[in-house]
Amino acid sequence: MIKMPAEWEEQEFVQLVFPHENTDWLEYLDDAVHTFVNIAKTISKYQKCLIITKNINSIKSLFNSDKNLQFIELDSNDTWSRDLGGISVYDNGKRKVLDFSFNGWGCKYAHDKDNIITKKLNCLGIFKDSEFETIDFVLEGGSVESDGNGTVMTTSRCLLEKNRNPQLAKEEITQRLKKYLGAKQVLWLEYGYLAGDDTDSHIDTLARFANENTIIYQSCDDKEDEHYEELKKMESELQDFTNIHNQKYTLAALPWISPKFHENERLPATYANFLIINGAVLVPVYNDKNDSKAVEIFKDIFPDRDIIAVDCTTLIKQHGSLHCVTMQYPKREY
Repeated sequence: MIKMPAEWEEQEFVQLVFPHENTDWLEYLDDAVHTFVNIAKTISKYQKCLIITKNINSIKSLFNSDKNLQFIELDSNDTWSRDLGGISVYDNGKRKVLDFSFNGWGCKYAHDKDNIITKKLNCLGIFKDSEFETIDFVLEGGSVESDGNGTVMTTSRCLLEKNRNPQLAKEEITQRLKKYLGAKQVLWLEYGYLAGDDTDSHIDTLARFANENTIIYQSCDDKEDEHYEELKKMESELQDFTNIHNQKYTLAALPWISPKFHENERLPATYANFLIINGAVLVPVYNDKNDSKAVEIFKDIFPDRDIIAVDCTTLIKQHGSLHCVTMQYPKREY
């Protein structure tokens, strides 16, 4: 029996791939590295954090302690662990790491180095005591959400985009998600996007499972904003979603973020790109008037976890945020 665990289930470690001078982060590399160090230090207070870096000695020197930190030296095209990382499932109670193909979000960007990182980690023994399978199917971690009870949520804009799996129709992709992720049902969002997002509407920028009964999602209350109608339609879709027991999910709306720009380009700021780890939830913030309101919502939804705001104003300059640069690996046995 295959099960894709929910993010709130116990984790062994979180993976980060650090930016370097040969990535698109070069223009503001120091700021980017500072943000990644902050994320890694925060995670390491609660659990192990695996840091993949092209420059191991220089990155190691930025940490006062190696507690809960492991460093691996590997080259990369970019830093988006959520999408280049392995996706974990349990197969009869034991962790299995699935190495799906990563093609740079539909061949938008170079990905030759990123696509082999998970294989290299397996060869280095990072996934010890776990099964490992390479699958000839393009799937990014940010494009799928699991409630841990057999429901997987995704978006049509991403999974049906022509440069990912062009030979497969929607029903065929649904069957693969059921096969590989153990999904009993797949919920497809037809609406919802963020300007500046080049992932073709990853679900982790729009709507997330906060627990087995709750979906937390990015809302928009500004009728003059270009996102208003789309996110309202997405909200209506979410209101109709039910779990495998045909029960509707409780919905929690996240406040809208005022438009953020870099070099006249609108950036995809979203509070939905949060990360759940053991004992805490890391919430992306953007020096916005609604940051504190968003944090309070997370405190209400996750009363038993520490809620930690993480400044992600630099991350969105490269069209992603907190969840996008991380990938959690659950404990080895369920």
